[in-house]
Amino acid sequence: MGTQRHAGVMWAVLLGLVVTVLAPLAWAQGPPPGPSGTRARVPAVATTWPVGVRPRILRGWSPPASPYGPGHRGADLAATPGAAVRTVAAGRVSFAGRVAGRGVVSVELRGTGTPPLRTTYEPVRASVRQGDEVTAGAVIGTVEPTGSHCALPCVHWGLRRAETYLNPLLLLPPRLRNGGTSRLLPVLGVPLPS
Repeated sequence: MGTQRHAGVMWAVLLGLVVTVLAPLAWAQGPPPGPSGTRARVPAVATTWPVGVRPRILRGWSPPASPYGPGHRGADLAATPGAAVRTVAAGRVSFAGRVAGRGVVSVELRGTGTPPLRTTYEPVRASVRQGDEVTAGAVIGTVEPTGSHCALPCVHWGLRRAETYLNPLLLLPPRLRNGGTSRLLPVLGVPLPS
């Protein structure tokens, strides 16, 4: 009986480790292969999350099968209305205004190739203007209390290179995306191997 219980606990621990390691990878998938079979490269240039320290991801990136097909062209991050929204990397504000009644801020990221990567954040009450240069982590506005397409308050964070939508979570280096370095902790009640 004790051996079966020990084996069950060990399987539970292993399953927990697999979920902990693989779950972040599931929502950090890159874009689907293009016509040539290659994937678009997204450099991990972000130094911070757009909102909070490590916000809950309410809905991840789900690329459409075709340019006009259904999908989710960004990531929805849980956010409190009025919370600061930060640019994830240095760049230039390419748009700050309203689109379909929602506040939107777009930032072209410096040093990300030609054409540059462009991040978008909505619904945001902008505190910047088109043409402003921003540093990584600079506050670009606050979360608007209405205008979100989420059931809970959120910020939709998008990423594009020209007309191609990409996964914004790939901008985050693994230490930010995965919540820091992993370490194993002892399981209470399970004897250490001899």
